[in-house]
Amino acid sequence: MLILSSRTVCQFPGHQGPVRGLAASTDGQILVSCGIDSTVRLWNVPVATLGESDGTHENLAKPLAVYVWKNAFWAVDHQWDGELFATAGAQVDIWNQNRSQPISSFEWGTDTVISVRFNPGEPNVLATSGSDRSITLYDLRMSSPTRKVIMRTKTNAISWNPMEPMNFTAANEDCNCYSYDARKLEEAKCVHKDHVSAVMDIDYSPTGREFVTGSYDRTVRIFQYNGGHSREVYHTKRMQRVFCVKFSCDASYVISGSDDTNLRLWKAKASEQLGVVLPRERRKHEYHEAVKSRYKHLPEVKRIVRHRHLPKPIYKAGILRRTVNEADRRKEERRKAHSAPGSSSAEPLRKRRIIKEIE
Repeated sequence: MLILSSRTVCQFPGHQGPVRGLAASTDGQILVSCGIDSTVRLWNVPVATLGESDGTHENLAKPLAVYVWKNAFWAVDHQWDGELFATAGAQVDIWNQNRSQPISSFEWGTDTVISVRFNPGEPNVLATSGSDRSITLYDLRMSSPTRKVIMRTKTNAISWNPMEPMNFTAANEDCNCYSYDARKLEEAKCVHKDHVSAVMDIDYSPTGREFVTGSYDRTVRIFQYNGGHSREVYHTKRMQRVFCVKFSCDASYVISGSDDTNLRLWKAKASEQLGVVLPRERRKHEYHEAVKSRYKHLPEVKRIVRHRHLPKPIYKAGILRRTVNEADRRKEERRKAHSAPGSSSAEPLRKRRIIKEIE
């Protein structure tokens, strides 16, 4: 049974400014927070019970440790298997839970690092994105960063595929998401379109088959890992710009945080029935899915499966983006038609958004 409560179970006071990063250890016992007050705080996560969430009192947790550093922090991520965690700011710092100073630091350029993510399959590999439009890969076993790719627009967040740890997807300012193979960064594997404004955050499902994105256009979208367009879009009248999204550990729910100071819980499959499903009902749902898959090529079925209602501003912005892209495509075709043979070549979008790769 799913029990939802909007009451506070525990509070973690202590930071003197906005908290920019939050991460939990793999066992769920340690919570790491960092902010622009240049401190990293470690917290012990209490076990929530129904008796503690009745609203009669609010528990105030005390930090296990407070680490003060010289720079503000913008993001933090904990190692999937280990005691290390990484913070992003003026540089990338690697910390141990039991030490008050970073055990190592990485720096490539002078721009701010705005996001950091550890690889789920290889604990010593992590990826970061910076304000200089770069995506950088680090290996803790080496003394310097390994590879770096610079794009034409800034990458706001990165998420690794938990089932294919060599692949990651980047949420970009140009309204698209780009999936890369960490071994081949000169070209994106897939470009995921549909947002009409900057994509602010991204998170993969535990199954690795889907990921969720939150955007400045006030929508939450769910993409297939190899799909160019979203299969689902969520929006409400009151929800404002979405800055963070997360998949639940059972891949059944999506959590979004938006500019209107609210958290929202969505079903990963909008038509999925909640609660206990009887065997007869499960067989009926499986039969309906099989029928849709069998006749998905028919125009009417394809239209019903694909159609989603959108607010008028987002719908019009999508039409405008398609019009601009079509004009650019026609312009490129005409330039190629009026040029000498072989002097003009069209570069695919998977390569066009990348400026250069540095090793």
